[in-house]
Amino acid sequence: MRALIVAPSWIGDTIMAQPLFSRLHAIHPGLQLDALAPRWVAPVLQRMGEISAVIDSPFGHGQLALQPRWQLARQLTASAYDSVYVLPNSLKSALVPFMAGIPQRVGFTGESRYGLINIRHTLDKAALPLMVERFAQLAETPGTPPARPIAYPHIRSTPVEQQQTLDELGIERPAHLVAFCPGAEYGPAKRWPATHFAALAKRLAEQGFAVWLFGSPKDHGVAEEISRLAPGLCRNLCGATALPQAVDLLALADFVVCNDSGLMHVAAALDRPLVTLYGSSSPGFTPPLSDRADILSLQLDCSPCFKRECPLGHLNCLKQLSPEMVFAACQKWMDR
Repeated sequence: MRALIVAPSWIGDTIMAQPLFSRLHAIHPGLQLDALAPRWVAPVLQRMGEISAVIDSPFGHGQLALQPRWQLARQLTASAYDSVYVLPNSLKSALVPFMAGIPQRVGFTGESRYGLINIRHTLDKAALPLMVERFAQLAETPGTPPARPIAYPHIRSTPVEQQQTLDELGIERPAHLVAFCPGAEYGPAKRWPATHFAALAKRLAEQGFAVWLFGSPKDHGVAEEISRLAPGLCRNLCGATALPQAVDLLALADFVVCNDSGLMHVAAALDRPLVTLYGSSSPGFTPPLSDRADILSLQLDCSPCFKRECPLGHLNCLKQLSPEMVFAACQKWMDR
């Protein structure tokens, strides 16, 4: 059997789909499972043993591009896929599999995708509150709940890959290493303040920890601010690593402090101890899927609001989450 995954456009969502891939292999022994994915998501799929090949999806967020989608569909036709699992709920994400004539097109009804999706699941948000559960549902017959327990996502980073990344970047792992992930692609309402990260860096440095900052080029500015506020204590790697390199370096960390972000899910899938900071979002939907994750959330009356920016202008859900509170959560992992 040959099957295709239409992957999400977010790193964290893609990682939360990995248990679905594992389940599909269990149901269909000998399955060849490929993925159609944006190039910024492809590296995490390439670290999943369940995925045979990753096909580039060149379309940006919200881009219709009917002619290029038709051309891509023609390329996929030659692969003769038996089925496709369309993970995003948008109408656009279902167009290429339909144009490619893949016989079984599995997904949630989503944006009225009747015909485009011909094996349709109806989402029961109360029964499946977690995104990982919703993805896992797609492996089953519509109306059948996902097989439980649902395993935690896992991605690969071997000692050989880690050493290769260190050599490529010309750096050495310090004796004690903590990773900070200070960005959040969704918006500033998910970002713990730079002043707080800097204060935490100072406390951790007093305990002998080196601090490495991870993120995309968009996060370089906030990481520079943290480095300026904690002079000489932080190595700013935001934008300086490709995603596979960031995966390998995160795998080397003793523990990770992060916002609710894609890198949080990367660290969880690497089984790194985590201290995760929630403001405008909710751990009830996209928590770090790990037994070694501490979730810090003040649960104010105004949160979670799920806004990109604080609608009240004060960001108390994160500002009042003090460095002392986060340091106390880090202490458990330092003691170990």
